[in-house]
Amino acid sequence: MSHIVPALPYAVNALAPIISEETISYHYGKHHAAYATNLNGLLEGTGLENLSLEELLAAKEKWPEAKKTGIYNNAAQVWNHTFYWESLTPGGSKPSAELAAAIDKAFGSFDEFKKKFVADSVGNFGSAWTWLVKLPDGSLAIEKTSNAVIASTGKPLLVIDVWEHAYYIDYRNLRQKYAESLFEIWDWARASKRFA
Repeated sequence: MSHIVPALPYAVNALAPIISEETISYHYGKHHAAYATNLNGLLEGTGLENLSLEELLAAKEKWPEAKKTGIYNNAAQVWNHTFYWESLTPGGSKPSAELAAAIDKAFGSFDEFKKKFVADSVGNFGSAWTWLVKLPDGSLAIEKTSNAVIASTGKPLLVIDVWEHAYYIDYRNLRQKYAESLFEIWDWARASKRFA
């Protein structure tokens, strides 16, 4: 099985003006795609080529020692980017009543959640990801990861990519404006299904 970048759940221009067609063309069409290409190259001859992405990530003990870092970085980045694109939708949506109640319980209100999520995204130093996760006890938390690391404290509900390539074409160095703008296109309907 060859690892490929899944099709976007919308057209490349559908998130404009929040995320431009140019950004998606580079970020999804070139950057994300390169991780899949690199991963396929690393897996050649390992006997792991036919595993799904999830199976591959769960089989770390089978990875050749010399390729472990490369396999993880590329597989995780394919997974993270796919999850990021699926966290967004044209026009945005609203959280379910259950998810909205969990947000209020965890953060005080949706507005307070937004402030904290934006602040944590802006303050997440360097190339990084900021996640909303459902913890094992059913509560919500924000998790920050660096480089290619996938959220691990709970079940991911949505994620913001704060690597510079995700926003620099549209926002230059205004990471906060980018993080705030994504609240207009978050796919809360999908996050609500994940929460349920």
